[in-house]
Amino acid sequence: MGSWRGLRHDGSLSYESSSVIGMTLATIIGDMSDYTHLNLKDAEDQAPNFGLSPDLEFRMARVPLGLEQSGLSYCRVAPGFRLPFGHKHKNQEEVYVLVSGSARMKIEDEVKDLKQWDAVRVHKDTMRSMEAGNKGAEFLIVGAPNTGPGDAEMIQDWWGD
Repeated sequence: MGSWRGLRHDGSLSYESSSVIGMTLATIIGDMSDYTHLNLKDAEDQAPNFGLSPDLEFRMARVPLGLEQSGLSYCRVAPGFRLPFGHKHKNQEEVYVLVSGSARMKIEDEVKDLKQWDAVRVHKDTMRSMEAGNKGAEFLIVGAPNTGPGDAEMIQDWWGD
């Protein structure tokens, strides 16, 4: 297990961590290898930064994987928890894949029931949010193009009953 440091695309330091990653993130971004490897659970959980833990676990892998054209995130939602916001993007469309559990997803004015392995593509201009079923939910979320931070517009309490 090695220690690694990562750089933001603008060159500023953003990460310092211990991980099984055998190369530095700076090397991945600066001189792209033919592949990168990351256990998604090794990516930093962003939910505590927004006061959403333990009901939400949200791990963004775009930077640790050195993705150039897309983004990838892992999201675990506790049983019955509804995200307290909706969001849309300026430039990025997303695909949500429910890998375990069940969920409901509000897409503009429509609420869709989701079961394991359902995939939902959402256009960049489309407001969306999600709520886990009674056993919780785990999603893989793919976004493209890679837009970096600042692309999302979030609206608190968007999904009211």
